[in-house]
Amino acid sequence: MTPRNMSSHVLFLPLSIPCFSAMVDVGVMSGAIIFIQEDLKITEVQQEVLVGILSIISLLGSLAGGKTSDAIGRKWTIGLAAVIFQAGGAVMALAPSFKVLMIGRLLAGVGIGFGVMIAPVYIAEISPAIARGSLTSFPEIFINFGILLGYISNYAFSRLPAHISWRVMLGVGLLPSVVIAVALFVIPESPRWLVVQNRIDEARLVLLKINESEEAEEKLQEIQHAAGLANAEKYESKAVWQEILCPTPPVRRMLITGCGIQCFQQITGIDTTVYYSPTIFKNAGITGNSELLAATVAVGFTKTLFILIAICLIDKLGRKPLLYASTIGMTVSLFSLSLSLAFLSHAKVGIVLAILSVCGNVAFFSVGLGPICWVLTSEIFPLRLRAQASALGAVGSRVSSGAISMSFLSVTRAITVAGTFFVFGVISCCAVAFVHYCVPETKGKTLEEIEVLFKNEDELQQSEVEMGDVERLMQKS
Repeated sequence: MTPRNMSSHVLFLPLSIPCFSAMVDVGVMSGAIIFIQEDLKITEVQQEVLVGILSIISLLGSLAGGKTSDAIGRKWTIGLAAVIFQAGGAVMALAPSFKVLMIGRLLAGVGIGFGVMIAPVYIAEISPAIARGSLTSFPEIFINFGILLGYISNYAFSRLPAHISWRVMLGVGLLPSVVIAVALFVIPESPRWLVVQNRIDEARLVLLKINESEEAEEKLQEIQHAAGLANAEKYESKAVWQEILCPTPPVRRMLITGCGIQCFQQITGIDTTVYYSPTIFKNAGITGNSELLAATVAVGFTKTLFILIAICLIDKLGRKPLLYASTIGMTVSLFSLSLSLAFLSHAKVGIVLAILSVCGNVAFFSVGLGPICWVLTSEIFPLRLRAQASALGAVGSRVSSGAISMSFLSVTRAITVAGTFFVFGVISCCAVAFVHYCVPETKGKTLEEIEVLFKNEDELQQSEVEMGDVERLMQKS
């Protein structure tokens, strides 16, 4: 790929699609919830619902996102996600009561569901294999930048009156709308989606913009072949959802890997660390709203810095080594945080250890489990299943996130904050084993080659026979 092609299209991706994801984060709410509680006098249960409902309701967008992206295209599904999210953000910023605030939160959740499902799929389908890992990680980069911006805005506006500060904080999430509107008229549609729609010439033009001519033609043939298999199966009336719900052994392995890594991303407690970091630091011994929010800024900087490191390494070292480092590092950090909160609370050394442990947890998460989760789920599924299977994985992620976020305060009241993070540490240990046994290395492979990794020898032979049948069918037609 030439520098001209790379700069004109591929490098524009982080300025467009993931820009939406940048504001779909939890950073702002972690600080805004303090002032919402003070202004609207909400209960602890209402806090949990307000924080966690975003993840739960986003599953509606994720489920609809697969079918929508197949119907109107990957690019315009991103546009739809942006419109819904921005509407929700506006309602939240202007909400006069908890009920209206929840309506805005529900709208924003649906938009997030669309966004987290389709952005990695789009980037994976339009990126060259050699750079797909780093490019597919860009949504996670911008989520981290969004979290950091949320933390900074929380600190910056924390001295405003309570009834104004949280509205300004939530209003920050409306900023990317102009960028998204412009980007949608510049970025190309997914060539794989265009081929499925039989718009071959348009797909060729897109591939020529991001690849050299010979490589573009080769990729077009690969995509057409994959699309031919998908269309042949549609001709046999085998529905996509039927195949997902009653999967073949290779598809079952893909689903275990994709949905499993999505769930582990959330049940290790990363969202609670981000949402409730002021609560964690308060439990460690830090007092004062400004001091608590200042500590969260350090967490945001750490999370953002290490995601940038991951982008540099993901296509050099591969997915699996980074996942090992990530899950092992998170395990150590979570146990360290539990120790500091249980035995060193309110001591100076305990406060320092708690801050270092939280920063270590988000750092190791950003190095591996954060970005690679989205990379894997966007690249391991075959073309015919990619949108719906990715949507299913996103649903698992959102449900897990919502369940953890909506129960965190109640669980900490029952077993303490230290006990809660000890449980997260145990779950992180299980994630190490999952990576070892269930996650293959996909570095440098095309999306079509990755399918082979989930098949045994007998299944590969059967696939070769089916490919020959499809080719003969296409020649006759």
